[in-house]
Amino acid sequence: MNDSTLSDLPSMDPGWVWLCGAGPGDPGLLTLHALNALRQADVIIYDALVDERILDWARPEAERIYAGKRGGKPSAVQRDISLRLVELARAGKRVLRLKGGDPFVFGRGGEEAQTLVQHDVPIRIIPGITAGIGGLAYAGVPVTHRDVNQSVTFVTGHDQSGQTPSALDWAAIAKGSQVIVVYMGMKHIARIAAQLIAGGRTPDDPVAVVTTATMQTQSVLETTLARAADDIAAAHLSPPAVICIGRAVLMRQALDWQSMLHGAPPRNTDPLDRGRPAESA
Repeated sequence: MNDSTLSDLPSMDPGWVWLCGAGPGDPGLLTLHALNALRQADVIIYDALVDERILDWARPEAERIYAGKRGGKPSAVQRDISLRLVELARAGKRVLRLKGGDPFVFGRGGEEAQTLVQHDVPIRIIPGITAGIGGLAYAGVPVTHRDVNQSVTFVTGHDQSGQTPSALDWAAIAKGSQVIVVYMGMKHIARIAAQLIAGGRTPDDPVAVVTTATMQTQSVLETTLARAADDIAAAHLSPPAVICIGRAVLMRQALDWQSMLHGAPPRNTDPLDRGRPAESA
């Protein structure tokens, strides 16, 4: 791609902060606005799940600052990150805050944007493809399908304390949402599954666990709600992962396009058993 492709896109002015989603992993899922930002930024503050190949598109002279957060590991303090953005902008830098997925979907981008606005720092928001949609699409799981669901609920698997969110009405979610997508839920999947089953969800509800979504190392575990915790442990899976719960998972039997790329036929072209002709007498 030559620079003329980006010539009509916005200019990043000194003293501005652009909060940008880098997508779920695969560099090809980056938006043109994000690439445009990388080509202009003086400073890039990036998260743990931003692929190094994306950073290679930055200006060679751009300063790179790692601000990754990973559960159970030493991480940057959110307040420090937000105030660092303010400091850099006030120093006249063109600042790119690069976050995995979409900055406003469980990415704390709203908090950072709010801090910047409170300090009179001008901002631009650049959405990104979130793992709960893009990562599942790479696994062959559509989060919506006309014959399966007319609703989907996105939830986080832990709150500020690191525990399963107590503010969520799991019983209501179990009854009210046909498909549930859980971010950062692997650690607490046993408790989440138990609460959903107690709320009326069937133990046999299909579940897909997608780790390192959209990357070469992506793996997909198909299981059920009752067996999810045991099967995750048996498979020795580790985060990052996105978990999908509901009948939409069955569509992977027909839509596992990555396996098809390697010559595998669909396991079932009609996994919902719709419209099968009656057998001849």
